[in-house]
Amino acid sequence: MAGPSIGILDLIELFVSTTMHLLFAFFILSSAMASDLFQVLTDCLRPNVVNLGNGGKEEESKEKVLVLEGSPPPIVLVHGIFGFGKGRLGGWSYFAGAEKKDDRVLVPDLGSLTSIYDRARELFYYLKGGQVDYGEEHSLQFGHLQFGKIYEQGHYPSWDEHHPVHFVGHSAGVQVARVLQQMLADKAFAGHDTSEDWVLSITSLSGAFNGTTRSYYDGMQPENGRLLKPICLLQACRLGAVVYDWLDAAWLKNYYNFGFDHFRMGWRWTGISGLADLISNNTGPFASEDWIVPDLTIQSSIKLNSGLRTFPNTFYFSYATKRTKKVFGLTMPSSIWGIHPLLFFRVLQMCQWRFPHGVPPPYKDYRDEDWQDNDGALNTISMTHPRLPVEHPSFFVVDDSNCHPLRPGIWYYKIIEADHFSFIVNRERAGVQFDLLYDGIFQRCRNHIFRSSPPILPNDTAISDPHYSQITEAGDQGTDKRSDQMPSPQIPV
Repeated sequence: MAGPSIGILDLIELFVSTTMHLLFAFFILSSAMASDLFQVLTDCLRPNVVNLGNGGKEEESKEKVLVLEGSPPPIVLVHGIFGFGKGRLGGWSYFAGAEKKDDRVLVPDLGSLTSIYDRARELFYYLKGGQVDYGEEHSLQFGHLQFGKIYEQGHYPSWDEHHPVHFVGHSAGVQVARVLQQMLADKAFAGHDTSEDWVLSITSLSGAFNGTTRSYYDGMQPENGRLLKPICLLQACRLGAVVYDWLDAAWLKNYYNFGFDHFRMGWRWTGISGLADLISNNTGPFASEDWIVPDLTIQSSIKLNSGLRTFPNTFYFSYATKRTKKVFGLTMPSSIWGIHPLLFFRVLQMCQWRFPHGVPPPYKDYRDEDWQDNDGALNTISMTHPRLPVEHPSFFVVDDSNCHPLRPGIWYYKIIEADHFSFIVNRERAGVQFDLLYDGIFQRCRNHIFRSSPPILPNDTAISDPHYSQITEAGDQGTDKRSDQMPSPQIPV
């Protein structure tokens, strides 16, 4: 009787989880539409208003052609899975308005479900300008168009090693930034002489460096980390995305877009028979596995990381989050009220994670207990810094004053008490921590991260430069020998 009982429990769990996610998505979308409608009505009641009823589209179009030139380097906020950039979902902000803290911040709108590779290519052309080129070999392998959206004017066209950028990536967004930097180092963009030095710093906020056990709970098969289980939450997500893209409603996609336009899934291209093929998973991104969730399994993250470097001239920082604690040796959610309602059950689930018996572990020396601390979406051990398959240089930050002057080529990381949604969408949830975190990130980008050493005059006086200063070694602040251990949570300063 155990088998049927487990099956019934799984179905109940799937129904509850799917319902909660659908309600949350409906809440976000309807709130965005209501906000735009309210703005339209407000504009109509104002005297001498031109372009009444545009729902903010004029302002949105201005953002799309916003160009940042000069210095200091811009800060680019890269959203995670199911995320969105500036101009989507009405007036909502994925980063909860953090972009308003500095006047040189860009928030690109990348595919919310597209693969890390595709998103990295899109990010390059968003900044530099031109038509997105996914690469001939990649496009043929995964069955989509080689060329995508055209940026007639890049948002930072002067981008190069002398005019670098800061990337701040949330969740899967940090892997997008890392893959893009590796592409720059590999000169992977035709017609552009790129290098890794186009990136001045990468900051990770709840970053998915080493994969997540959440991907298996939601439906990825732990045997290979690429295929979906027949019945799971991700199958419901897949069907919803397929129908959404097949309908190809322009007004709806203006609000939110999964990013699969280069797969041509719309009814104009596929017809009714094409919809049947998409639903049965014979064609499209889910059939080719060229979408983001397979990239977030432990196995796929190990494979991805094997080709990514931590570069000696770039500064790296990471904020790992957790909402768990130890109670009599058991990992449990650290509170009830401090965790987002959508995440509480997920935190509890991930606390109980066990890799299935009979399935080879994803790497040597794997232990279930290492992956039980989590924030409801990612495992804390995965968020500190790149660990698999080779651990990158890292330093656990207890006191910020011990880190200065900062050294490039090292992942400085903290662990803070927060869930995966604490610092996005709704800033009120994090309270004062929200401002402490983003103020600290932006101030560091502006005041403590510099590259190159100015020449020294005969009288030993350095030539002052408004944007660069000399970097000195930080003594014995090398790789943290304790980085395999989980330190106690810290508050960002």
